Amino acid sequence: MTFATVRSVSIAAAVAMTAFSAQALTIPTNSLQADSFQVFSENALDSYAQFGIAVTPLGNATLVAGTNNSYSLPVTSISIALSGGIKIENGKATGSALEIARIDPATSVKKGLTLANFTIDFINSQVLADTTVIGSGVTQPQAPVYNFVKTQELAMKYKFPLSISLKEQLGDLRLVDVSGTVRALGLQRPLSTLALSVIPTIDFGVINIDIGVAFRSKPVSTKPYVPAL
Repeated sequence: MTFATVRSVSIAAAVAMTAFSAQALTIPTNSLQADSFQVFSENALDSYAQFGIAVTPLGNATLVAGTNNSYSLPVTSISIALSGGIKIENGKATGSALEIARIDPATSVKKGLTLANFTIDFINSQVLADTTVIGSGVTQPQAPVYNFVKTQELAMKYKFPLSISLKEQLGDLRLVDVSGTVRALGLQRPLSTLALSVIPTIDFGVINIDIGVAFRSKPVSTKPYVPAL
């Protein structure tokens, strides 16, 4: 099960920097202890191994020490809708990227995708990312990567002077563009046929988000990650 926890986000010190309107409030969190974690399931790891796929963290992203399947993606901002009831719209991990790739044994050429500058869209229940097919020279901005299911409705509390507690549970991550991913990885028959039947059945694991009031010793960069083309 995927769960996201956004706890006690104090914005009193940051309110002067927020983009505020009657519609939404965007809160910068890159100075806070704000992290998301992509934790790949055993089924995802097994399928990657079967097709010779490796995951490489880039930009702000790092492999969590002591693990082989958990990647830290610092949360750089969250946006809260203020019209039609207060609710979280999205959370962003700008500057983080994951390369999903394999070396084609026939050509020794790297094939795959770079996913960068992630957004969790709570309104449409999707994870988005700037998606670049390696070697294509073309990036598709904020393409859907995963669909997810909300397993618990958002709980939100205010505390004076302007502190917000948020909690959200997400689950059942499913890859959106299976055929496009298979093409990008350069899989040929019979592997492509196998991948097209196996990948849609995979729950790709867990995304955990935890934002606290403690400050980082150094803010993380909010510069979007741009892969080498």
